[in-house]
Amino acid sequence: MNTYPKSPSEKAGGMMWFPRMLDKIRLRARGELGEDYHANMGKRISADGACCNFLRITYDTLRERVLQGGTDEEILEWCYQKGRRLNEGDLMVWNSFNSKFGWKDFATSTLERQKKAMGISDRADIETMGDLYDFEEGRRD
Repeated sequence: MNTYPKSPSEKAGGMMWFPRMLDKIRLRARGELGEDYHANMGKRISADGACCNFLRITYDTLRERVLQGGTDEEILEWCYQKGRRLNEGDLMVWNSFNSKFGWKDFATSTLERQKKAMGISDRADIETMGDLYDFEEGRRD
């Protein structure tokens, strides 16, 4: 059985996307994450890769840590110790980027291509990758 990961807008320690990235790692390890999620996990040019880069950690090291267990907040604190600690300004920049990912940026073509493949090209309300994921995963109409 495949389970959807957490929404891109969920936060841990004030940081968007982080819970989703960890959830995908956990779900995949249990064999519960759909195959279509696997290709972009940890890729440099993906939200996972951007998040790891922002924290100054590698995805492989993060994956190893996640599989050892712990809450999202505990793992974020570990990231701060191994990479860099984010302050309020950093979180504002990251969350602003994440909440607009796919809106008039390098990911716009991917967003439009995926909307077309899903038959929802006319959905002007789906403006970001997060909007698309929440639609695709049943969290929005």
